[in-house]
Amino acid sequence: MVEYMERLQAIGHEPVVHEHYIKSVKGEMPELMEKIESGEHVTLKKEGGYIKWYYNAIQNSDAILVLNFDKNGIKNYVGGNTLMEIGFAHVNNKKIFLINPIPEELSYADEIKAMADIVLDGDLQKIV
Repeated sequence: MVEYMERLQAIGHEPVVHEHYIKSVKGEMPELMEKIESGEHVTLKKEGGYIKWYYNAIQNSDAILVLNFDKNGIKNYVGGNTLMEIGFAHVNNKKIFLINPIPEELSYADEIKAMADIVLDGDLQKIV
């Protein structure tokens, strides 16, 4: 996510990523990864208020970029948290960009199709 944040900045966009995520990726907040790895992911999300933070960030943004890469054996995976963020963007009339095509094997593929605006096929220059 940080790599794509930097790539977006380089082409003139102002991406928003929670500072804890950025610090965690840079190794500055190892306690976050420790909580995730020890099975305390739910507690971390609640204590950090991350879902609400991203809801507010989406409300104050023009669009979201979904980084749907392969995960858990599913090509172009979209997980539960990301599906919620797509929903937040949709009900707030924000553009929804997906970096890769919508994963067909997910039970909620139709919902993603109903909300997504543009599939970028990996090309950030298509963001308008």
